[in-house]
Amino acid sequence: MPTKKKPQAAPDGRRREILATAAEVFAAQGYDATTVRTIADAAGMLAGSLYYHFDSKESMLEEILRTFLDELWTGYDTVLAAGLGPRQTLEALVTESFREIDRHRSAVAIYQREARRLAGQQRFAFLADSQRRFEVTWLTTLERGVADHAFRADLDLRLAYRFVRDTVWVAASWYRPGGQHSPEEIARQYLTMVLDGLAAR
Repeated sequence: MPTKKKPQAAPDGRRREILATAAEVFAAQGYDATTVRTIADAAGMLAGSLYYHFDSKESMLEEILRTFLDELWTGYDTVLAAGLGPRQTLEALVTESFREIDRHRSAVAIYQREARRLAGQQRFAFLADSQRRFEVTWLTTLERGVADHAFRADLDLRLAYRFVRDTVWVAASWYRPGGQHSPEEIARQYLTMVLDGLAAR
């Protein structure tokens, strides 16, 4: 059986533009409801021309999600290798998360909407692998904090992990790059509320 010819590599700039457009369309309309023609129209090109760069919308989705997760883990691994205390590690992970939301807001929205369904497909098995690694990273940081008396010992750590995770990543639903606050400032205020609470002292 003849092998399917792979599309030629696109110039980096145009490829990034197409992927950015596809990410916005996937985030707004959902993966299943989006067609290659829809993406091509949004990118200002013919659907046939888009196939010169990508062989399917599935390929675009995979590259969008892989790029987001690769950058996320590059940032997380830098934090984890820094030898920080547990509170400082938590603060740095939250800050890095908001930077990723700033860089890849549409990809984060797609991930939240589609990852659970996609993870069962072999092509997207990396999503489940990343989720397991993500959970271990955050739970280990919280456990270290309890052991070091930096975090309360009377809380269920899995609930604490889910609370922090959801508090941070739901921001992708409202955050817009270039807004009033930088990712670092939003992270600082979130951390103040998460770690120190809302009540006046």
